[in-house]
Amino acid sequence: MTLNWGQIFRMGLVQMCIGAVVVLTTSTLNRLMVVELALPALLPGLLVGLHYGIQITRPNWGFLSDTNGNRTRWIIGGMAILAAGGWLAALGVVLLETWFAVGLALSLFAYALIGVGVGASGTSLLALLATACAPRRRPAAATITWLMMIAGIALTAGIVGSFLDPYTHALLLKIVAVVTLGALVVTAIAIWGIERRVGAQPARADRPMRFRDGLAEIWAEPEARNFTIFVFLSMSAYFMQELILEPYAGLVFAMTPGQSTQLSGAQNGGVFFGMLTVGVVATGLRLGSLKNWVIAGCLGSATALGVISALGVSGVEALFVPAVVALGFFNGMFAVAAIGAMMALAGRGRGSREGTRMGLWGAAQAIAAGFGGLVGAGAVDALRRVLATDAIAFGTVFVLEAALFVLAALMALRVIDHGRDRGATLVPGE
Repeated sequence: MTLNWGQIFRMGLVQMCIGAVVVLTTSTLNRLMVVELALPALLPGLLVGLHYGIQITRPNWGFLSDTNGNRTRWIIGGMAILAAGGWLAALGVVLLETWFAVGLALSLFAYALIGVGVGASGTSLLALLATACAPRRRPAAATITWLMMIAGIALTAGIVGSFLDPYTHALLLKIVAVVTLGALVVTAIAIWGIERRVGAQPARADRPMRFRDGLAEIWAEPEARNFTIFVFLSMSAYFMQELILEPYAGLVFAMTPGQSTQLSGAQNGGVFFGMLTVGVVATGLRLGSLKNWVIAGCLGSATALGVISALGVSGVEALFVPAVVALGFFNGMFAVAAIGAMMALAGRGRGSREGTRMGLWGAAQAIAAGFGGLVGAGAVDALRRVLATDAIAFGTVFVLEAALFVLAALMALRVIDHGRDRGATLVPGE
């Protein structure tokens, strides 16, 4: 028995909850540390880098969910850890203002919990989706669940932004508590019983296998290895602006915390519509190959970043929000095409290893996200010291990110085959 559309939608609710909690740490809390607390952008960069770095354990979570006979408990348990980490991260920001050492220690612990929670819950969810979803439904299922995650990010950023002004620490803690507790409750209700009803519980291993041996089996597959390298490069470009866009809005365009949080919501709204466009046109109308959608998304993202850089230098504020929405739109085009290839490839190769493959690619994405975010934040701090204005410092980093997107587009020419939709494959042995 395979997943029906209702069950796929319920699994998308879990993705939505993950996005809702994570966006608070990567946008709202990041902005508060850099602008309101006047801390170096490198600090939130290091914290977010920590939570991404810990997600290098994703292959381990995937391997455990492949071999212990139950994925649901990893999904719910991981969300509980993520929710706790999200609220503690908000408390850490509050404490940074008056007890810096205590706030920093708590923030390090909280962001570590976030990394563990996302790794355990997200990897197990994707492994269940890849295992229980009929092959013909995988591209559409990937699009639905990712659209719901982006919707969760956009809605949370927009709603939290509207309630956060006028800002107080107490209001921040109250809002984050509502979001994190709600995410845990929705996750438990949404995922409960699905794995059992579709008979998708992975078989327990007859004899224990070491994680290192299981990962080595997957890395020996040329398709999985090449796709891992592509994910790292493209996601480094994708995440480089994550920690600097809201501070850029505050420092260069004088946006308030609520306005810059809403800007993040607008950007992720663009991501949503970019994904929806590919889902409808490529999957529904069968126009364009995965390769072409990935390349178009990368090149469009590079162009939007160039415009955002130029607007800051020229001081033209009126076009800033539309340019950010365009960036989100092309990011979404790129991401959903890459996800389509990922879901198709997860079920190929050595059997009963969907979780390990998804974990490997998730780890590559997480490392790239942490690396890209940290490089972006660190470069901004360094350039602000030596360049004339904040606009030029931030703009230089945006141009560097645009160059990475161009490189990712060139790599897509080699890595992704010119097939269509779920028939698109990766070129082996390159």
